[in-house]
Amino acid sequence: MRLYSRITGTGSFLPPQRLTNADLAARLAADGVETSDDWIVERTGIRARHFAAEGVMSSDLGAEAARRALQAAGLAASDIDLIIVATSTPDMIFPSTAVILQNKIGANGCQAFDVQAVCSGFIYALTVADSMIRAGAASKALVVGAEVFSRIIDFKDRTTCVLFGDGAGAVVLQASETPGILSSDLKADGKHVGILCTPGTVAAGKVLGDPFLKMDGQAVFKQAVTVLDEASRAVLAKAGKTEADIDWLVPHQANIRIMMGAAKKLKLAPEKVVVTVDQHGNTSAASIPLALDHGVRQGQVKRGDTVLLEAVGGGLTWGAVLLTY
Repeated sequence: MRLYSRITGTGSFLPPQRLTNADLAARLAADGVETSDDWIVERTGIRARHFAAEGVMSSDLGAEAARRALQAAGLAASDIDLIIVATSTPDMIFPSTAVILQNKIGANGCQAFDVQAVCSGFIYALTVADSMIRAGAASKALVVGAEVFSRIIDFKDRTTCVLFGDGAGAVVLQASETPGILSSDLKADGKHVGILCTPGTVAAGKVLGDPFLKMDGQAVFKQAVTVLDEASRAVLAKAGKTEADIDWLVPHQANIRIMMGAAKKLKLAPEKVVVTVDQHGNTSAASIPLALDHGVRQGQVKRGDTVLLEAVGGGLTWGAVLLTY
């Protein structure tokens, strides 16, 4: 019997502290940084984001999202035999955030590890989990994207500090006799490292280099529009599908202009795009599972729908997954 993998549950979690653009503008003004709701919305589509409280880590957000995904799938944590966490803001240098999350939800003993592909992390992690299930190395996986990007934001740089938020999303992926994940496509190009990075590191008890996120927004935008279209068309071709088969596009929630540009290239109406960037900001690896869970719980994404996930992140990394929900 040939094995496939299928999403059987989704979950998400946002920290309680919500900052509107007006809230953020007031906070930044105290440090002499000028911005406004109109300025942020016009350039990004973002109206609000959530920030984690002091002491709350990626594993805390991810654990809550994982519990909700498990509940939706009708499983206990002890049923899980694989945990993959996609994050660029891990709790520690080591061990992995995945093993910390594993202990918090009570899934001790299963295989667990992190994937680091920045905003493409969830796409990478989902593809790895799908491959392991197809190979028979796992049967019930938790795939989590969790971030506390507020910890690496330079609040004196108004071009980046207005973009990001914290949160987590998760899916349960189970072995199935019928296809759920139809195809995937992953790529990376290290020559673009400098256009989106957090260049600092830790050595001898000191932070070396700059610990804050740096981004060349125009360069990222230019690359994103091209590579997202390439990845989307690659997964459609691999699955023998066309643009007309797509019921929902769930893109990385970075910038409304990039998202709608991707939809336009695929000839998808704006109403077919699941959008949460306006309320969540860019939550990096958490953004796609957050948006997918939102779409499912709002009744947009239904069983049997063909869903396209796509993302681009620092590295540059990019990829897409086509699935039947």
